[in-house]
Amino acid sequence: MKFGFIIALLITLSLACKDKEYIYGVNDVTILPNNAEKDKLKTNEQYLNIVYANMYQKALGPDKLVDLSNVINSLGDKQVAYEIIIAKMMGDPEIKLPSKKDMDADLGKFITETYNRFYVRQPTQAEKTFFVNFLKAHPNLTPEHIYFAFATSSEYYFY
Repeated sequence: MKFGFIIALLITLSLACKDKEYIYGVNDVTILPNNAEKDKLKTNEQYLNIVYANMYQKALGPDKLVDLSNVINSLGDKQVAYEIIIAKMMGDPEIKLPSKKDMDADLGKFITETYNRFYVRQPTQAEKTFFVNFLKAHPNLTPEHIYFAFATSSEYYFY
């Protein structure tokens, strides 16, 4: 008798559940990384002009552009050429970088401004949290290190 009652109860419940239709009002959302739209590779000249403007906060002159283009064309590996150029810029006293003190005073602001400067976008909350935690865990990192990383990142090569 007890077994029959349980079977009848299960059948009743399963039939009752099938009659109900639940609508949850969830919208479909396509989630892409912020750089998903960046799919056009910058030319050497575009890269040089943009990185120079980001580092010095002024336009690159035509003579300097020719010199830097020759550096890229003289090396077989474009990535290595870019890294050499950026490393050379980091040693130039005319480069416009925030100080280590300013960076450490407000890491969140520093990361947001760096994303805006290099990627022309806001960082996601995950990116911002990662960098703030990373910089706290590595207190010897300077703005030069972060700017070098951004200027030689995959996302920076595309627009």
